[in-house]
Amino acid sequence: MPNGRTRRLVRIVTRSAVDDAKRTVRRRTSDDTAAHHNERAVALRRMLEDVGPLYIKVGQILATRPDIVPQYLRDELEKLNDQARVSPFVDFEPVLAAELGPEWRSCFQSIDTTHPLGSASIAQVYKGVWRDGRPCVVKVQRPSAAADVRGDMVVLRRVTWVISRIAPHFTEVVDLRAMLEMLFAVMQDELDFTHEARNMKHARKTAREFKRIKVPKVLCATPRVLVQSFAEGVPINRVKDTELTRRKRKQIGDQLIAFMLYTYFVKREFHADPHPGNIIVSEDGHAYLIDWGMVGKLDRRNSRMVMATILGLVRNDGEALARGWIALGRVTPWGDATGFIQDVSSIVPRWAGASLQDLNYGVALMSLARFSARRGIQVSPLITVVGKSFANIEGSVRGIHPKTKIAASFGGIMQRILRDLAADQMTLDEGAQAALEMADLRDSGARHLVSFARDLAYRESSLGVRPNLADVTTKRKRHRQRTSLG
Repeated sequence: MPNGRTRRLVRIVTRSAVDDAKRTVRRRTSDDTAAHHNERAVALRRMLEDVGPLYIKVGQILATRPDIVPQYLRDELEKLNDQARVSPFVDFEPVLAAELGPEWRSCFQSIDTTHPLGSASIAQVYKGVWRDGRPCVVKVQRPSAAADVRGDMVVLRRVTWVISRIAPHFTEVVDLRAMLEMLFAVMQDELDFTHEARNMKHARKTAREFKRIKVPKVLCATPRVLVQSFAEGVPINRVKDTELTRRKRKQIGDQLIAFMLYTYFVKREFHADPHPGNIIVSEDGHAYLIDWGMVGKLDRRNSRMVMATILGLVRNDGEALARGWIALGRVTPWGDATGFIQDVSSIVPRWAGASLQDLNYGVALMSLARFSARRGIQVSPLITVVGKSFANIEGSVRGIHPKTKIAASFGGIMQRILRDLAADQMTLDEGAQAALEMADLRDSGARHLVSFARDLAYRESSLGVRPNLADVTTKRKRHRQRTSLG
């Protein structure tokens, strides 16, 4: 890590520690514990915002972890905002020249360099007009962003190693190393805008299946410059009641939930941060998902486990939810899986059938981490990422249609999810493997998937899906013949 960066980090942390010590001294002369907690929480949030993007992401993840962070801190960490001081455009011109060439200005008819659309710790964003006349957004990486983030990764790896040495019991339940490595992988991708462009292209293709969902088009992408079409509209939580009909609001809410579930379980690549600021609603009733730098990824098995877990939540099956949670994580040597299942089974019925007015399912899901920690069940980092994403999309939908019911949205998209999973050119070998994995689950979450599959089979005439093992076998034989002839 560069010495200047290290000194700055030490200076910020030291100043915060001194301020916290002063607050502790003042607290001894005051009985106002709530005020002390509030001051401490605000100070922590500001410190994380000061030290940079990686620490902001860490804080946002900690805000979803009730098993390790008290409520008063989580409430404040949820407000974390990656807003940096606006830098003059001249600081970014060398980046544009290096990425687009010395004649980079010829790529644009115009660019508003005096009023950035946004300024974050990794990049600054401007509105412009592309060379073909289309309004566009120009995202330019800060010159020192990559070095700063990678230096911070070195520091956090050292801190994690120290914690694992001095608190082994804690790290058995909370896998800090795995959680940070997942975050680091996401941040590495976020530093290369060509990854974000690829994410946008994939998501844009998926969004075609959802009438109200849009993703901006990539016009140009290099590792440090991204140009995309401009999404005209307002953040989803600022849409006025008079601007869209109730029907359009409901459609947007339902389709946003459906789109996210589809990307969790079919595409297995999903927007990891769909908060209201990243969803722009246009006057004609389309929701544009922007800022695809932070994308979560699931492998096939974990995607199935997450599906079983969320199915348990929305279908009021605490045992399925608990077993899915355990399958994603790990039971420690001192863990009590039976006790955890009982804990979850007692709380889930209170959530059944609630609307977004009454309950945030993503937050509810992450609240189970408290039971998990108490019973010695290690929380999977995947739950943290998916839970944060799920909580964010719910918060966004709540802003436009709070009467949306997750269970109804889930039921509406599950037929398509199962249809597309079945139609994913599954070979006999893959089918056998999937069957073995399903049998190995031995829980009601798996039975939910089977019941959904049966429902799908019964409705095959309306869906146009008719699985035929003979067809699959024939295709397999033809493939072997072509292979032997080739």
